[in-house]
Amino acid sequence: MLKPVNDHIKEELNILFVGFNPSIRSSETGHHFANPNNRFWKILHEAGLTPRKYLPAEDAKLLNLGMGLTNIVARPTKAADEITREEYKEGKDILRKKIEKFKPLVVCFVGKGVYQEYSGLKNVPWGRQEESVVPGTIDFVAPSSSGLVRMKVEEIVEIYKGLGEIINS
Repeated sequence: MLKPVNDHIKEELNILFVGFNPSIRSSETGHHFANPNNRFWKILHEAGLTPRKYLPAEDAKLLNLGMGLTNIVARPTKAADEITREEYKEGKDILRKKIEKFKPLVVCFVGKGVYQEYSGLKNVPWGRQEESVVPGTIDFVAPSSSGLVRMKVEEIVEIYKGLGEIINS
């Protein structure tokens, strides 16, 4: 039985990262973005959000930097296309309640599809969104860090640098 991966979340975070759902590797290890092909930790470091490249096993340490981790769907799968409509609907409600409770400054959706599922919007630009689903927070859409994404890592890092600009302004 695949295990969900625990959230790393607390009040007054600068950034709450929201992924689709845990990978099989994340379920096995109990850590977010644990697939060796996932570039999440490299992107955070290169975008200047972490002082060094963290390992998936250090995911809880992001809390000390004012950043947290969660997913829109808790059930681990091999690929995001295995997530059902019902799971997205339920996950969206749970996620909204987490955001309302913990009130992060920025909610960063790691993948445009995550935000499309959450917001119900189809046309979504990268970066800061004009309006947020939960008032009082900033919605930010970033490319997925999955190795399957066809964008160059440098382009992805440039988008993530926008998070630093928001929290440092």
